[in-house]
Amino acid sequence: MELWDIYDEFRQKTGRTHQRGNLLPSGDYHLVIHVWIVNDKGEFLIQKRQPWKEGYPNMWDCSVAGSAILGDNSEKAAIRETIEELGIDLDISKGKLLFTVKFSRGFDDIWLVNQNVDISDLKLQYEEVADAKWVVESEIRLLISMGEFIEHEYIEEIFGIVEKQVERGIFVK
Repeated sequence: MELWDIYDEFRQKTGRTHQRGNLLPSGDYHLVIHVWIVNDKGEFLIQKRQPWKEGYPNMWDCSVAGSAILGDNSEKAAIRETIEELGIDLDISKGKLLFTVKFSRGFDDIWLVNQNVDISDLKLQYEEVADAKWVVESEIRLLISMGEFIEHEYIEEIFGIVEKQVERGIFVK
């Protein structure tokens, strides 16, 4: 049983909890994280969701996505979800919380982390993750055009931020 902290519309904890799987009442919100891992070459680590996964089955997505559980803050959730889904330690010191997207049921914190990861070191969570790979922006765009990648409303912002970092020499292309 997974429990979430409930937030109000201003992202203040209410002191109440919610059990995952139940309908979240109107006016209640929960915290979600998306982690985009980018290596020194400016490539994105993406994962493919299992075909039986509820919500966007069999589609490619950012490196990690998930809900914060009871007691998690955004950073803790990002680290925990990365360990759960990919089996690696997220080096949050090389990351930054870029922005938050408020949606109908919650707050989605978008993280960008510069971390080199060897694909052979990944331990994919069987229940959720079918595959993972490094790709460049043009490959994500192609997957989106084919309907095989989740087209997040903020994707262009991610591409723009990474491109600026590549131009400034933060990533070597």
